[in-house]
Amino acid sequence: MKEFTLAQKLSAEFLGTLWLVLGGCGSAVLAAAFPQVGIGLLGVSLAFGLSVLTMAYAVGHVSGGHFNPAVTVGLCTARRIPGKVVVPYILAQLGGAIAGAGILYLIASGKAGFDVSSGFAANGYGDNSPGGYTLAAALLSELVMTFFFLIVILGATDKRAPQGIAPVAIGLALTLIHLVSIPVTNTSVNPARSTGPALFVGGWAIKQLWLFWLAPVIGAALAGVVHLFLAEERGVVESEWAKTVTP
Repeated sequence: MKEFTLAQKLSAEFLGTLWLVLGGCGSAVLAAAFPQVGIGLLGVSLAFGLSVLTMAYAVGHVSGGHFNPAVTVGLCTARRIPGKVVVPYILAQLGGAIAGAGILYLIASGKAGFDVSSGFAANGYGDNSPGGYTLAAALLSELVMTFFFLIVILGATDKRAPQGIAPVAIGLALTLIHLVSIPVTNTSVNPARSTGPALFVGGWAIKQLWLFWLAPVIGAALAGVVHLFLAEERGVVESEWAKTVTP
């Protein structure tokens, strides 16, 4: 089997994260409330899930399909990837997210009356939460949602899981996460996705960006530890296990 170079892997992460931001945030900025045919929160949720699903199939075999610094951290904590690739992967993801947000900005600014300060799909809490949720609520939401996102990713990509359908489970998990938490923070669970739009919005989005790094990274790291416990092979044969189970 071909071994891809680090440059190829980083390029795949760049492109995948670019597509996630352009597809997911683009759906929110350009199509969510479009007159008469707006896609709404359901459509935006699907767009984020589809962006990950499609790129996981397109370039996941090259880089692993992280497209998210929190995923990279979680996979490292779960001992799936070496620590030496964490920083290069995150830098590539940040580059892709900024490029995706830049392309979206150029497209969105082509319409009269566009105002980037109105949000630009940036993540926020308090007065900048779509539903007015507090910092504590936003922190808990991002931590828990990222934790379960990584639990799904790590489980779906385990060598003992059904092969070939992991991107579907991961894409659907991200869709579900958005369906639940868009009203709370606009949903991040991805520090790169938060950073790209925040750089264009500036001001409050930059000031609140810390939460959308801290909570996802902690949630992902915890998921990596939990997955190691859940997935560890202890060498217990099925017959011996059966003896310990009370009918």
